[in-house]
Amino acid sequence: MNYLMLSVGRRGELMKDFRTSMEKGSRIIATDNSPYAPALYFADKQYIVPRIDDPIYIDSILDICKKEQINAVTTFIDPEIMLLAENRERFAEIGVEVLAPYTETAKLCFDKYEMFKYLREHGIRTAMTWGTFEEVKAALDAGEVELPIFVKPRTGSGSVGARKVLDIETLHAAFEQDPSLIAQELMTGEGCFDLDADVYVDTISHKPVAIFSKRKISTTIGGANKTISFKDQKLFDFAHEALSKFKFNGPIDADFFYKNGEYYLSEVNPRFGGAYLHAYGAGVDFIKLIDRNLQGLENEVQIGNYEEGVVMMMYDSVVIKKNGELAK
Repeated sequence: MNYLMLSVGRRGELMKDFRTSMEKGSRIIATDNSPYAPALYFADKQYIVPRIDDPIYIDSILDICKKEQINAVTTFIDPEIMLLAENRERFAEIGVEVLAPYTETAKLCFDKYEMFKYLREHGIRTAMTWGTFEEVKAALDAGEVELPIFVKPRTGSGSVGARKVLDIETLHAAFEQDPSLIAQELMTGEGCFDLDADVYVDTISHKPVAIFSKRKISTTIGGANKTISFKDQKLFDFAHEALSKFKFNGPIDADFFYKNGEYYLSEVNPRFGGAYLHAYGAGVDFIKLIDRNLQGLENEVQIGNYEEGVVMMMYDSVVIKKNGELAK
């Protein structure tokens, strides 16, 4: 199988995992808009491509797919997910599986306020969220929520701009400065914790067939960097129920809260999560699941097939290249 990884950036460890699990004779082709993206150099071949907002971008990616006989394409960045979803049929015409959600699901995942409304409409527990200062002020006045409160951008990724707000003046100023913010009840307190799950949604059955859950020990901008695995059938059941309301296709990273004995779905990044490395290190191999799907085989359900108490601790590394060895 030949895999095309788009906008690979710094995701070198994930590229290494792919190489370890791929069958002999398979190839990885990687793209980025900069020759200084370190993950490029873990691929069999590299392409420097235009920015994703360039009108010729998708055509250039389709040309690479044809040239390299690509079987599946995926991206490592959120803004590109919609682009792949919207062009799914063009990829399908040349025999390429798009490991990204279908268009309506991609739209919901990118807009956190629309996601909140969709979850509420479908009876899925989620943190209470407000789209304007007036809405959250009314909720505060009615005693439906208390300060402090959490604000974050309605769209975007990597936790950029997400922060706790302690008083009404700061909350008002935040919305005045950026009306695209949303406000969310703060899911903290005794017995509460923040967690996420790496989920593989089979591309044939479109059902979750693997779930790996982990509690966050430490986070930085961009996500968790220290996590510990755990199992809870209640979480697996809730995740399965919630995610069945969407049309995903391949790997996803879902964020949850646990509060007062219940799980709440926060948001979904429909791609390989930055901390999927933990799942892989604990033996939950999405690459083999992808490979079976590409062979036309539906995967058996293996939810929770891993050990509890496995810890992941991220650290930095480097790629060293001479100037003449950089991708062009």
